[in-house]
Amino acid sequence: MPSTAAAATGTWVKPVTSTTTRHRHLSSLNSSNPLRKQLRFSPSSSSIFKSNTLNCSLQTPSLIQIPKRSPSYQQPSTPTKIPRENKTQKSRTSSKPVPQQWNLLQRAVSMALDVMESALLSKEKQTPLPKTSDPKVQIAGNFAPVPEHPVEHSLPVTGKIPDSIQGVYVRNGANPLHEPVAGHHLFDGDGMVHALQFKDGTASYACRFTETHRMSQERDLGRPLFPKAIGELHGHSGIARLLLFYARGMFGLVDPSHGIGVANAGLVYHNCHLLAMSEDDLPYHVQITETGDLKTVGRYDFEGQLKSTMIAHPKVDPATGELFALSYDVVQKPYLKYFKFSPSGDKSPDVEINLEQPTMMHDFAITERHVVIPDQQVVFKLQEMIGGGSPVIYDKNKMSRLGILDKNAKDASGIRWVDCPDCFCFHLWDAWEEPETDEIVVIGSCMTPPDSIFNESDENLESVLSEIRLNLKTGKSTRRCICAENLNLEAGMVNRNKLGRKTRFAYLALAEPWPKVSGFAKVDLSTGEVKKHIYGEEKYGGEPMFLPRDPNWENEDDGYILAFVHDEKEWKSELQIVNAMDLKVEATIQLPSRVPYGFHGTFISAKDLEKQA
Repeated sequence: MPSTAAAATGTWVKPVTSTTTRHRHLSSLNSSNPLRKQLRFSPSSSSIFKSNTLNCSLQTPSLIQIPKRSPSYQQPSTPTKIPRENKTQKSRTSSKPVPQQWNLLQRAVSMALDVMESALLSKEKQTPLPKTSDPKVQIAGNFAPVPEHPVEHSLPVTGKIPDSIQGVYVRNGANPLHEPVAGHHLFDGDGMVHALQFKDGTASYACRFTETHRMSQERDLGRPLFPKAIGELHGHSGIARLLLFYARGMFGLVDPSHGIGVANAGLVYHNCHLLAMSEDDLPYHVQITETGDLKTVGRYDFEGQLKSTMIAHPKVDPATGELFALSYDVVQKPYLKYFKFSPSGDKSPDVEINLEQPTMMHDFAITERHVVIPDQQVVFKLQEMIGGGSPVIYDKNKMSRLGILDKNAKDASGIRWVDCPDCFCFHLWDAWEEPETDEIVVIGSCMTPPDSIFNESDENLESVLSEIRLNLKTGKSTRRCICAENLNLEAGMVNRNKLGRKTRFAYLALAEPWPKVSGFAKVDLSTGEVKKHIYGEEKYGGEPMFLPRDPNWENEDDGYILAFVHDEKEWKSELQIVNAMDLKVEATIQLPSRVPYGFHGTFISAKDLEKQA
């Protein structure tokens, strides 16, 4: 990749230099809602990027270029090779910091805390950052952020967009508004949704930040002030950063009482609402406008029913239209709660599930009658920070297990736990019941080392597509690798009309070289046969999105794969539409803006858009 291409992002909001304009006058913290209840950890150096070529990934030796920065904090010049990226109209998030109305005490406190933070940053610079929290690694190359892009219509198309594709494909991702001043993990970035709308054979594109309370405050303040759960909260400096944030909250300099989440991971469409989610907060309601643009409506609590956070991978039952979800807490019991919503959005009472320690639960699965809940070996131990470590650790002494709970359970008394030794699945793709053997089959990608995404590891990460059978008679489990070929398969889906039912095919990202995605694999779950689609030379993408051609299909794989793809040689992005049956490219859509490698997405049909809230 040419070095000029690495400078493609001129997105950073400039830091504020005047203390009197740094802070927004916010309402004081609600004393009944202390910070310790707000800081829920989710699966986010110097602020000047000095190197031009680095080992870029969470743990990979592959080379990638990073955006250059000058010591004067000027935005990088746009190379002539890629003029379209900065062609954007003025972004809603690029406005100057809002002047703050402050009293003398607040100004004095602000200055004192700023001095303390500067001393902390100076001390942190003396120790090299691990790759898992080094922004020069985590947001290098096409992991780097982009500015917002207003809707642009009639995009160039090679081939023909299938007639059945009518609606909008939306995909979420982490896109930091401000340049990191300290540690930063890929998962820490502000949420940005990329939307590609299809209408009568034409396509339009837009991308917008999800305007969370956190991001809105940092935009107005002119710099990042909320702690980054993964990139910054390590050891004594992490404790100091929490104390600084708590102090700013006490004096009304920041307000965490309305959530601290970034809404950058999952997307789900339910009861006419498109929701953007990260598991450290409530969801955010995002609208698709009539023109195909995006608008954040606000933090969404299901009309006052949802009082806790919600994980980023809720499940919609294709038969009933119900939405199933979990919420986990890292500070106080109950560490885990299960609940569901009716098709019209009515919430069930919480089912409190007792766990011995707070556990990371990024995903779970549903069957026709049950939910399958992972209680695995990646746990939260906040006391590790006192000894200088990370609060997210791999507990080798813990036995991984999967819990089976009736979907309509009123309490957790009927949950059945089945031990699954040395099993950590960051994502579960599907699950179903097999009554003839009294088993529940779970399909997931088993990852080793389990905490390698969050903590430095000398081992190469492996993500193995596995079938886990939970025998309800014996209470035991078995696990087998589905594919004969050794592949890293992460991020993907099954036909969503088959979710919770026995499924033949899964469509999963070929995460090679990790964490970049060179293509996707269509896996026959019964035979282990793998068919691959490679995006192209020096082209990489992300999660493949399977879109059924017709709800009344005859073949399960009758549909299309949609995937954002980036050409690292030409430094341009596109969307590929691939026939899922024969893996032939039906159409390629050239995009007016670079699309960074991101996380999860969904498709909203044109009929559903007409009923959008």
